[in-house]
Amino acid sequence: MQQHLPDSAATAEDVRLSTGYYLNLNALSPYLARLMARCRTVFDVKPAMVADLDDPTACGLDADRGGTIENGALCQGDVIVQEGARIEAGAQVVGPVLVCSGAVIGAGALVRDYAVIGPGCRIGFGADITRSLLAGHVFAKHPCFVGDSVVGYRVNLGAFCSTTGLRCDRGPVVEPAIEEITVTLDGRRISSGQTKFGAVIGDEVALPAGTVLSPGTLIGPGSVVYPHNHIGGFLPAGSRVR
Repeated sequence: MQQHLPDSAATAEDVRLSTGYYLNLNALSPYLARLMARCRTVFDVKPAMVADLDDPTACGLDADRGGTIENGALCQGDVIVQEGARIEAGAQVVGPVLVCSGAVIGAGALVRDYAVIGPGCRIGFGADITRSLLAGHVFAKHPCFVGDSVVGYRVNLGAFCSTTGLRCDRGPVVEPAIEEITVTLDGRRISSGQTKFGAVIGDEVALPAGTVLSPGTLIGPGSVVYPHNHIGGFLPAGSRVR
């Protein structure tokens, strides 16, 4: 029988749930490094990010808005575009959203609802990013969906990849969601504390086109994923998935 661990010390101490297991914290921008320092586990990232975007002045983000929003880009709500970042004509960004220095939101992309697009990311036509953190130099240049997720440094998302943050195996889907997402490690069912939790994708992982990730998927850094329709569960760092 699986053991349910809601908010225990054991959960916080499991290195496989720490942000440092998936991300090289030394490679992060100053703001993202401060954000991660406040997160005991990967489950803490989205709530911390939401709190910062709700009050950008308190976390020092409000002062850095020197980026470029081209004529023809549709921006609604509070969209923070740091110096050196660009939102191109034809892109749609619905805040609160942070676009970090060097990132480009291309024509036809949709970024919305508490997303952080890290330095050097490239978001292209048909990509839909919501309630997610992209740590840096992430390529999502084709139609894909990233929701309620943490995506590491130099991750590549192939065309039609999807992170699924909502359970749909318990009958009709309802909004707001009520079924909590859990992660299973060593036969233990661990609470995420969230009803929408997609995936954590570690540094330098490339997902082939058409890959769908189940809710609560954890992929360690440096993992190699061969063409695969559906992936779920925990993949240790350096895994090879055929």
